[in-house]
Amino acid sequence: MRLNKTYHLLTFIFIGLLLNACRPVEESSVKDDIKLAQVFNKVLYLSDLDGMISKSDSPADSLLILNAFVEKWVRSNLLMHEAERNIPKDLNIDQLVRDYRASLIRHSYEKRMVEALLDSVVTQAEMQAYYENHKDQYKLTSPILRCNFIKMPKAQGDYDELKELWGSNKEEDYKNLLEYCSQHAAVYMLENDTWYKMEDLALQLPKGTITKNNLKSDKELILSDDDYYYFLKILDTISKEKNAPLSYIEDQIGKVILHKRKIKLLEEKKEEFYERETQRSNVQVFIN
Repeated sequence: MRLNKTYHLLTFIFIGLLLNACRPVEESSVKDDIKLAQVFNKVLYLSDLDGMISKSDSPADSLLILNAFVEKWVRSNLLMHEAERNIPKDLNIDQLVRDYRASLIRHSYEKRMVEALLDSVVTQAEMQAYYENHKDQYKLTSPILRCNFIKMPKAQGDYDELKELWGSNKEEDYKNLLEYCSQHAAVYMLENDTWYKMEDLALQLPKGTITKNNLKSDKELILSDDDYYYFLKILDTISKEKNAPLSYIEDQIGKVILHKRKIKLLEEKKEEFYERETQRSNVQVFIN
């Protein structure tokens, strides 16, 4: 289905839209509206597109917007008509609507209650305790490593300066290295305590440089290809199927602790409401 694309109809719709946009609410009525499409007993009027077309849109652009919206509206309402005609006899729509409404209201209230009452601070001691009791549940699916790594474009980096900073153990040189990398490096990983997936590091290096077969601690290398200098020092590794270290899964464990805390809070509030309203005789149970 397409709208008649004559210039006169386009101009009529475009002017009508602008007039409707300027007309006070009390002056508008259905009889003055422009009918754009109809699917069985459902009608789409120009006023239903209020706000979709602005005065700055040209007539041609307005027609494109109208055509696209009408096409989508017609197909959507044809599908709805077919769905309504084929509702299973055992489907209780009213009950589904009531259940969905109740679910939305309950979810909204629970969300506001959790935001107001839940203690969202998870301490390091809590994470450590949870980790010690559940660490066997957190097996690595791939090797991880701690490392220092720089991938420097040759067009950006001064090799001699970079090599000197890289090999220095002075705190001041480490700060200078961080500053240098922040300005010039394509990739850099210089946090000693951060764990990375081996695959993520391997993607930043020439193919085959790091694999599960040659991954080992204390490995250090400096490489180059046509485009980059690569500086790598592997500080520690943990192989696949080993327990993940706490620092690698802190965010995950923090979310688990908060989720459990949330469930506990909601259960406590439900029990509180039950006890309160039972004492007020607002709860009655008619079975033994």
